[in-house]
Amino acid sequence: MHFYNQLRRIERIDSLIRLQATGTPHEFAARLNISPSQLYQTIKFMKEELEAPVYYSRDLNSYCYHGYARFVCTYV
Repeated sequence: MHFYNQLRRIERIDSLIRLQATGTPHEFAARLNISPSQLYQTIKFMKEELEAPVYYSRDLNSYCYHGYARFVCTYV
């Protein structure tokens, strides 16, 4: 996948996580128009490489962040 597409995917995932509006992993993947395995790989990348405090809440039926978090990508 191109780097630009990966960044856009992470931005969209971040936005929906902050809204706690992802739904189940399968619903979330469908909303993003990707496979569940692509979603799991991206979440894993966010957690391991970007140190995003992501977890799945069964109570909220959504991915969430522990505390405040937000993905920001800028350049100068």
